[in-house]
Amino acid sequence: MNDAELADQLDETLVDAPDERAVRAATVQFLQKARTEATHWIEEDFATHPRTARDTMRYYARMTDGLVNAILHVATTRLHRLGNPTDAEKLAVLAVGGYGRAEMAPASDVDLLFLTPWKITPWAESVIESMLYMLWDLKLKVGHSSRTIEDCVRLGREDYTIRTAMLEQRYLGGDAALAEELTERLRADLFRGTGAEFTEAKLEERDARHRRQGGQRYVLEPNVKEGKGGLRDLQTLYWIAKYIHHVNRAADLVPLGVFTADEYQHFRDAEDYLWAVRCHLHMIAGRAADQLTFDMQVEVARRMGYSDTAGRRAVEVFMQDYFRHATKVGEVTRIFLTALEAQHVKRPPVLKRLFRRRRPLKAPFVDDNGRINVADKRAFLADRLNLLRVFEEGLRTGMLIHPDAMRIVSANLHLIDDELRENREAQRIFLDLLLKHGNPERALRRMNELGVLSAFIPEFEPIVAMMQFNMYHSYTVDEHTIQVVSTLAQIEREELIEELPLSSHILKEGVNRRVLYVALLLHDIGKGRPEDHSILGAQIARRVAPRLGLNAEECETVEWLIRHHLLMSDVAQKRDLSDPRTIRDFAKMVKTRKRLDLLTVLTVCDIRGVGPNVWNNWKATLLRRLYADSARALEHGMEAINREQRTTDAKRALREALADWEAKELRTETARHYDPYWQGLSTETHMAFATLLRELGDNEIRIDLHPDPDHDATRAAFALADHPGIFSRLAGALALVGANVVDARTYTSKDGYATAVFWIQDSEGHPYESTRLPRLRQMIDKTLKGEVVARDALKDRDKIKKREREFTFPTHITFDNEGSDIYTIVEVDTRDRPGLLYDLTRALATSNIYIASAVIATYGAQVVDTFYVKDMFGLKLHAKGKQEALEKRLRDAIVSGAKRAGN
Repeated sequence: MNDAELADQLDETLVDAPDERAVRAATVQFLQKARTEATHWIEEDFATHPRTARDTMRYYARMTDGLVNAILHVATTRLHRLGNPTDAEKLAVLAVGGYGRAEMAPASDVDLLFLTPWKITPWAESVIESMLYMLWDLKLKVGHSSRTIEDCVRLGREDYTIRTAMLEQRYLGGDAALAEELTERLRADLFRGTGAEFTEAKLEERDARHRRQGGQRYVLEPNVKEGKGGLRDLQTLYWIAKYIHHVNRAADLVPLGVFTADEYQHFRDAEDYLWAVRCHLHMIAGRAADQLTFDMQVEVARRMGYSDTAGRRAVEVFMQDYFRHATKVGEVTRIFLTALEAQHVKRPPVLKRLFRRRRPLKAPFVDDNGRINVADKRAFLADRLNLLRVFEEGLRTGMLIHPDAMRIVSANLHLIDDELRENREAQRIFLDLLLKHGNPERALRRMNELGVLSAFIPEFEPIVAMMQFNMYHSYTVDEHTIQVVSTLAQIEREELIEELPLSSHILKEGVNRRVLYVALLLHDIGKGRPEDHSILGAQIARRVAPRLGLNAEECETVEWLIRHHLLMSDVAQKRDLSDPRTIRDFAKMVKTRKRLDLLTVLTVCDIRGVGPNVWNNWKATLLRRLYADSARALEHGMEAINREQRTTDAKRALREALADWEAKELRTETARHYDPYWQGLSTETHMAFATLLRELGDNEIRIDLHPDPDHDATRAAFALADHPGIFSRLAGALALVGANVVDARTYTSKDGYATAVFWIQDSEGHPYESTRLPRLRQMIDKTLKGEVVARDALKDRDKIKKREREFTFPTHITFDNEGSDIYTIVEVDTRDRPGLLYDLTRALATSNIYIASAVIATYGAQVVDTFYVKDMFGLKLHAKGKQEALEKRLRDAIVSGAKRAGN
């Protein structure tokens, strides 16, 4: 139905309306029905092409045009009819902003400009007021302004946001001549001759927006409108193009030579896809929503027709497509800005202005406005090695690569074939990019964006823009890979000596850099398949490493490192490092000091590359301890890891620390504990327990809360008479106060006291501030005295946030009787939540299982809780039936707890 037909039907509906109030009510009722029908039709149509929204956003804009014009018709012909209007009583209604571009998502704002020739008249004011009330009654989110032509020009000079809105104004209804006059005045008095300043303002605005959104294209929950590589970046490009080139469509930039046909197609495809995502977000939320939160990602993926594949969830496939489109947005933006720079509309890069003296470029490259360009395209392509050399020149000279050169490279990726991959000089160039210039991250990131990295190493292509749907990894797999390589380069440049003293020392002593860089580049190359990515990655590395010029021994070491790249992290975070068996088994796996050094640096870089807040003092302490003990075992033999010696050393250290104690008290303290107590805790913690146990009454509970910087946590030590289930009660008390347990140990003394120590963090993952410790102690004390029952109170505290509920992890429970000489190691890998440790330890307690220690490793929403346990007779759990019964009880505890948490 066109506007005229809609107006005719509306007039028929209003024939019997007795007064203005009835006219308004009938208009809103009629238009609401028409809007509902139109919306239903648009949504049904959208469902037939859920990954493209070009038509959909036009339909929403067209529907809104109809509503606005119908309301304008009623306001001017029924509510405020003018028999003989004067020149001052003219009114034009214009769409501005996104609505002016005729681009609308389901819940987009309706931005209107009411334009009058001079000061607004009472008649125009009445029309505008009536229109707004009816639009609001339709539940439309209206942004509006009432201005004269002079106002528009004046305000546009003062405010770039208003100027941008004026740029996109589109006539809807009313006085067409007035709207045309505005267009001419804007062009003559506002836009002409101000292209450079407008461009700079828009680019500064874009950069500020990117900083607000995190500055990364690959963020976990991107904003499809405002984020880097999002719709606003494309709109910025459109604004500048319209301002400078006076075009109304991005397609018009192709004949002007700004884009090639292929580049415009990338622009169009990315825009279409991003708009589809935005439309789905609005439809799911029932309101304006542009953030792709975790819960939204799953639903958008479903609506867009994605499905699970082997080894990957549908949401991960969807987000990979999303990020690849966001990368294309970055490419077309870069090309466009260079074209502006060539016309001197945009200033050249700062590097050009700051560093005028630099190393001369090698042929066939030339300096083009401070960037590396190609003088002769044919000569450049005649030697295919130039497709790699251009990145080498960038690192060698410190210059940026000109987008025109990038266009040539990305358009000729087919020239990188098997013959080039086997070429010795190509291998030399690639390894030099990693090893020689000190800044491999810059070359790798640009090569990845242009597709060169995947062309030279085809096995890399599947992990480009691959998102991992969890709260642990902050980056896509390819970006994570570049981050870990960057971390290694930072260590080599001696920028992280204070933060990473061990890795810095290892690199200074000397390792095989070729092996280490290649292992880091390929360590996650097996992700996204159903197989174990470490094993598959090692198999892929067996093919790739020789192609990169590594010799047989180096290839073997790279393969071993990739196969075992999670080994050191897993042992450090999931096993009790005070158990000598842990160290002996790890050292046997590693075999040589050379491998230990390489694996340590690789592990540190890998953890730091996961995300900005993943690396901490506690992980550093664990890895340093594992490294030191394993190095001692490898150099002096496995007997160097000796329980008796550790016990003797620990007792001597305590006696020295408590030199002011009476000899009798010291003898009592050093005699009352079994060996594991002495081997598992630091001297500082032994001192804390010695004080707590001093004249402790049978019914007394003593608590010591103390910051522990080495753990990045608060140490909570408890001393009390031992009884079954004590570990569970303590875990419940800590869960109730909102404490996150990162590590725990519990021991029973020979005289019947329990000494339990937990390392806890607050909800933000930090140690508790000293000012919060008295209240924390008070709440723990109440719970332990039975004033609060943990199981009941946790019902309200154990909820999982809505946006995090889509994270699902299958539960795996394993029993290991070989990893410790004394205990059975029970490892529970499942979905994390606040009350989980309490539920698991309660299940163990009711099964008459004694818990010696718990090691907690958290990976975002996933957790691995490892328990060192014995049965009630002090024996390992060897019987298969006993293991199966305990596994069932633990699984039941996880399921019932998850239901309590609303998941």
